[in-house]
Amino acid sequence: MKRKLILSAARILGLLVVIVEMIGCFIAQPTFRKNHPSTVSVDAARLKVHVSTLSRTFHPRDWEHPANLSKCADYIATQFANTGAAVESQEFKVQGKRYRNVIGRFGVGKGSKVVVGAHYDTCGDTPGADDNASGIAALIELAYLTGASAPQREVELVAYVLEEPPFFRTSHMGSAIHAESIAGEKSNITGVIVLEMVGCFNDEKGSQSYPSLLLRAFYPRRGNFIAVAGRWDQGDWIKAVKVGMLGSTDLPVYSIRAPSALPGIDFSDHFNYWPYGIKAVMVTDTSFYRNKAYHASEDTSDRLDYDRMSKVVVAVFEALRKNKLD
Repeated sequence: MKRKLILSAARILGLLVVIVEMIGCFIAQPTFRKNHPSTVSVDAARLKVHVSTLSRTFHPRDWEHPANLSKCADYIATQFANTGAAVESQEFKVQGKRYRNVIGRFGVGKGSKVVVGAHYDTCGDTPGADDNASGIAALIELAYLTGASAPQREVELVAYVLEEPPFFRTSHMGSAIHAESIAGEKSNITGVIVLEMVGCFNDEKGSQSYPSLLLRAFYPRRGNFIAVAGRWDQGDWIKAVKVGMLGSTDLPVYSIRAPSALPGIDFSDHFNYWPYGIKAVMVTDTSFYRNKAYHASEDTSDRLDYDRMSKVVVAVFEALRKNKLD
């Protein structure tokens, strides 16, 4: 009897292990594929200048300071123009005030389009260095790499306004405005990549947390990686972006596909594209699961890791190359 109980327990345990491994494969999408190291680089000092300009010179940049947001938009537009992009402002009004997205286009009409975006506003009176001056700095430097490479596909870079409260999850978000404007192009859009907080890295054990204990079995406890996150039914796009980034630098790249009910999966501009059937993911340092200065006055430019942020830019750039995402 005792032997039978032990065998039964062993079978149940084995079954549980198999189930957990299957869940892990579904969520984390492990792969052995990767790319050759990239031959391009991004100057970390330039990233720091962009972040400092946005988080210090143009502070505060929340919705109640439209003049500063306009200065941010002008700065981004100038940078985009310097890269050779076709620059456009997407203007709209909210509560009687004017706001605008800034769009930079490359390779217009060349094959299917990939959109890469990041928001430039902040939550209240916070510096917002990681959230999300880091994303905008990365977007700007991505524009310089793209402009210098004569892309073989259409790339549309978008700097969004009004991502933060009180407009988050409303139709007034800049990304909601942009998503609606390109909905008719759905058949020609490969997907969207949103850069949401890409500058916080930490090598200390326990520096990375997760919304579920189960995730600890599949992901590192050190916040030394970049993540590609998206909704469970867009696994092909999530994996394509991750595979396109892997190996181009020595920065570890992980991905997660999960229901939007998992806290954090839809906590950025990418979710505004889902209602239109456009695939969209978020590239992130995992926000408040790592950065303890999230939405706080301590989110300053001196806390970011610009060397690893530069590797995020290179990795996304390599993923944008035509043969990586088609």
